[in-house]
Amino acid sequence: MTAPGFERTPAAGGPLVRGFSGNRFKIDGRTYEAVLLTPERAVMWEAPDLADLTAADVAPLLALDPAPEFVVLGTGRTTAPPPRAFVAVLEDKGIGVEAMGSRAAARTFGLLRGEGRWIAAALMPL
Repeated sequence: MTAPGFERTPAAGGPLVRGFSGNRFKIDGRTYEAVLLTPERAVMWEAPDLADLTAADVAPLLALDPAPEFVVLGTGRTTAPPPRAFVAVLEDKGIGVEAMGSRAAARTFGLLRGEGRWIAAALMPL
């Protein structure tokens, strides 16, 4: 009897947070203080204070076609709730919001992208 064979499914492409350097995210050989992540690229982000966050601040994520299943929102060093109006606008577009500390959000984005999920992330400074 032979053992069953297993084939590793290739990970989904795109940017991946490879680590942290001080208060910055290490992604594909570059560092970012705050970053927007799509399945295809990482873009430096001028993140507002969490209380001031609006859908316009994450417009590149909302422009994805198809729209992401949800946005993983990294709220900084700790988990904090995003403004209700921000969540409402994204939910009206059929996009969920999952908020957590930015380090956890970076790991969650990598894990879910590894599963091939079509998601996006907005990571505020650590």
